[in-house]
Amino acid sequence: MVATPEKIERLTSASPVSPSGDRVAVLLMGYGEVESYEDFANYNEQALNLLTAKFAPVPTWVYPPLAKLLAIFDLHEWSHQHGNFISPHNAIFEQQRAGIEQYLQERWGDQVKVFKAFNFCAPFLPEQVLAQIKAEGFDKLLIYPLLVVDSIFTSGIAVEQVNAGLVQLADGAKHWVTGQRYIPSFYNEPAYIELMSRMVEEKIQRDLAVAHLPSQTGIVLMNHGCPHKAKGFTSGIDESQALYERVRERLIHRYPLISVGWLNHDTPLIDWTQPNAQLAAQNLMELGATAMIFMPIGFATENHETLLDVEHIIGALRRKRPDITYVQMPCVNDHPDFLQMAADWANPQIEALLGETALAINPSLAATQAQQVQGHSHSHDHDHNHDHHHDGHHHHDH
Repeated sequence: MVATPEKIERLTSASPVSPSGDRVAVLLMGYGEVESYEDFANYNEQALNLLTAKFAPVPTWVYPPLAKLLAIFDLHEWSHQHGNFISPHNAIFEQQRAGIEQYLQERWGDQVKVFKAFNFCAPFLPEQVLAQIKAEGFDKLLIYPLLVVDSIFTSGIAVEQVNAGLVQLADGAKHWVTGQRYIPSFYNEPAYIELMSRMVEEKIQRDLAVAHLPSQTGIVLMNHGCPHKAKGFTSGIDESQALYERVRERLIHRYPLISVGWLNHDTPLIDWTQPNAQLAAQNLMELGATAMIFMPIGFATENHETLLDVEHIIGALRRKRPDITYVQMPCVNDHPDFLQMAADWANPQIEALLGETALAINPSLAATQAQQVQGHSHSHDHDHNHDHHHDGHHHHDH
């Protein structure tokens, strides 16, 4: 990174970039993964509450016993099949946080600090981290889910938990947060799409090209699985599909055998995105693939899905077709190009936050406002006698 004269001047000048001396906390959000078996039941219960509740027809009293049952399966999978596997997810996420912070502080100095929050893992639950952000005197917040596909499931959980934490931390008549921005996913960011296709091409050139023709090199681009029906929530299928199409476009002229492969949590009663990664690979083998490369594009950070699930899939395929060469690719993780682009995506939002007039929010007004508006709308209906219009609309709803 070149330090241009303007940049040096900006860092050394005594006056802060924004006149009010505001500071921006960048809240990087990931799932987090448990690192000890004891935490599994708790992790599962939170995941069920936040995720499954949005699409599965399961009553909430089922969650605690179901979480314990899933923990028993997890113990079997992680310790017996994988020698007490400890997920590298949290450590990688910390490297991503530190790297993005380094790039941002080169530009903004101490006005910006990057915090990490995990949806499911104490002591980094959003409410805990928000309390720290508040205690450190930050008044502007950039919510940044570092999960690739934006939907009300993945990033929506992040916003849901931030909102819950902010309610707990609200101060009577004046809210401590005076500015907020949000970064949706990067499914359509050219730099990310280019990096995905470059990682695949470099790997093929380095390891596979010597023994397999391009038309025999199968590529499964793996997305985060999505349920088709999700109680009316948008579940990220459109964004995931768009990401896949864009990466595929960059590779298809050289490597014709490409398929999306969804990493689904195959829960019963739920209609998941198809083909799953295993079926995708089998389909490409039928078309003559002699090498299979599995590239996660729908995850920015390694986790048990990209590691264990893909390992299981490759193991099952290898038992049937030991003659095929299988390659398992990593996520972008702390690839320097990715950390640089992730910081670049944050820069305009930080600039906007530092330049904006502070919001003055009075949380205690929310309830009174709701009642006022409600009272107003009732009188509004009667004054203008809109009632007959409403009847006409009901038919469309059903």
